[in-house]
Amino acid sequence: MAASSAPRTGLGALRPPAFGAEPAGERLARIHRSPHFANGVFQNPGGPARVRPSGSGRDMAKQFLDKDSRSRRAPRGTIPVHPTTLADLNRPPATGLRLTWMGHSSVLAEIDGQRVLFDPVWGERCSPFPFAGPKRLHPVPLPLAALGPVDVVVISHDHYDHLDMPTIKELAGTDTVFAVPLGVGAHLERWGVPAERLRELDWQESTRVGGLTLTATPARHFCGRGLRNTQHTLWASWVVAGERHRIYHSGDTGYFEGFRDIGAAHGPFDATMIQVGAYSEFWPDIHMTPEEGVRSHLDLQGGDPGGVLMPIHWGTFNLAPHAWAEPGEWMTDAAGAVGQAVAFPRPGAPFEPGGELPTEPWWRPLTRPVPRVWNTGGPSRSEETPSGDLDLAGDR
Repeated sequence: MAASSAPRTGLGALRPPAFGAEPAGERLARIHRSPHFANGVFQNPGGPARVRPSGSGRDMAKQFLDKDSRSRRAPRGTIPVHPTTLADLNRPPATGLRLTWMGHSSVLAEIDGQRVLFDPVWGERCSPFPFAGPKRLHPVPLPLAALGPVDVVVISHDHYDHLDMPTIKELAGTDTVFAVPLGVGAHLERWGVPAERLRELDWQESTRVGGLTLTATPARHFCGRGLRNTQHTLWASWVVAGERHRIYHSGDTGYFEGFRDIGAAHGPFDATMIQVGAYSEFWPDIHMTPEEGVRSHLDLQGGDPGGVLMPIHWGTFNLAPHAWAEPGEWMTDAAGAVGQAVAFPRPGAPFEPGGELPTEPWWRPLTRPVPRVWNTGGPSRSEETPSGDLDLAGDR
């Protein structure tokens, strides 16, 4: 692979390292040859997606700044993180498949004897700057160095809450392989990842790592890290198939009909990790609600409930106006309405999709009642979720 960027001069030299690098040389030529690149940008499946907030800026600001809304967007207490230990991870999974949600979209998947780390973000903030930007609502369950060897790191796209420079720089010092969407390798090379350890894929391309086949599949989202968003790096969901198990990680995506095609080509799946947080009526095309997340899982499974759905992209960062606990509550209703099995692990708690699932609504003692503003065949819009053991009478 050719160098990712030419020496920088002038204003380019002021570009913060966390912004990454623009694709150049053969990498850029490959981008231009992609069937998914047209008119100077990567194209979304299902037609153009609105990547900037829609509607009234005044209405959005009002919702974000509303005092009651702000009070619901963070937990009222300490999130019960499971302190993941070597004992948790050294014992091989009895079923051959084990998932450990580290928070947000970061998941360690142990599948058929190999270890895959999705979207690892160990940083304190999802931001190019250490002093500003959304801050973690809970600590990481264990230090990155204590995770042990990882066979492959999978990145869904280059947004800060999925691609964290300090985390990548630490992993660059290991022997792991990195599987990334087309163009994202430019960032990783700038941060010290050798080109020979990169597997950079367009949609529908696959690579082999040990006994696993990893396939980049479409998603409906966008990219960008710097002040000038060139849309020259791709975003993707990922299929990982081993000898006995298949799993799917959605990355960030809006709902689209292509989930059915992914399921038909690669499913059904033993487990899916589906983005169901940071949604809003102001950006409906690029993130999914829990109800859409359940629909996407069913599409991936051929139309019927099956496998295990694990919600991701919620609980760790405050990135949208919805209540902190709303994704968990809405997912409980939406999945229950169709009989779909859902796992709700505490961050850091390993579980096996083929065994006993974590289903306790651990978030309820930490939140004010969540008004139900959805309709999935469950409680009416006027009902609220119980708040658990926390006495909140004085806060209503």
